[in-house]
Amino acid sequence: MGERTTASSASPAVGRALDILLHLAGRSGPVQAAALARELDIPRSSAYHVLSVLVDRGFVTYLPKEQAYGLGVASFEIGSAYLRHEPLERLARPILRSASVRLGQTVHLGIVHGAETVYLLKERPTSTRSGDADISLVTDVGVRLPAHLTANGRAVLAHASPAQLRALFPRQADLITRTGKGPRSLSELLDLLARDRARGWSEEVELVSEGFRSLGVAAFDHNERPVAALSSTWQRHYSRHDADHVREVLEQGAARLTAAMSGRRPHAGTRTLSTARS
Repeated sequence: MGERTTASSASPAVGRALDILLHLAGRSGPVQAAALARELDIPRSSAYHVLSVLVDRGFVTYLPKEQAYGLGVASFEIGSAYLRHEPLERLARPILRSASVRLGQTVHLGIVHGAETVYLLKERPTSTRSGDADISLVTDVGVRLPAHLTANGRAVLAHASPAQLRALFPRQADLITRTGKGPRSLSELLDLLARDRARGWSEEVELVSEGFRSLGVAAFDHNERPVAALSSTWQRHYSRHDADHVREVLEQGAARLTAAMSGRRPHAGTRTLSTARS
């Protein structure tokens, strides 16, 4: 406690900023500045000053309708950056390997960084069929793709708040396409994500590559926040692949990864990051 007190007194603004971020992370909804000041026992003027800086840097978002504050995109990106390191990959690798063997096709682990899907792991079955050929050329480890087009990214974005999505896609031009297909406006994207959130999985058909289809399912941390997603891609007209079976295997894999992280999956359609993080 002595070291913590010394650090806080040496830099009270930093301590208050961290206290605010931790407080917002633990709340189930947005919080007004006056309530923050009261609950954290800090001067109201200091709370407004710190919040202003945090909003400018993207760590906190202001919700005008509620006149309240919640966590911003930058806070989410820091959490994602931590989870990109070895612990997440070590937990996920055997789960992906098992899913790939069961499906006989490639399975990926991806996260959302900013407005992009970043693929962290790729597992391919030891023997591939013709329908699985060459799909790793698009979704290889380290590849970044527009998150709103990938099933992997949309499985995570489905739990973001409208305010966070507006921050990620402030202009219609940000909703780029690769094949001429996909959401062209924020309202269209919100509708797609609402459907994905309600059913608990995401799907894209020929949004990333012509002739290919993908399914994605998110894994969650202990606060019911999505941290990564499992996904698989296959040729759209390859009849030996059954979409329902792919979904079931991915759901089971995502559930295993959630459990390995001591996480909890939210109830379908009842929770978004608008209530968990803003």
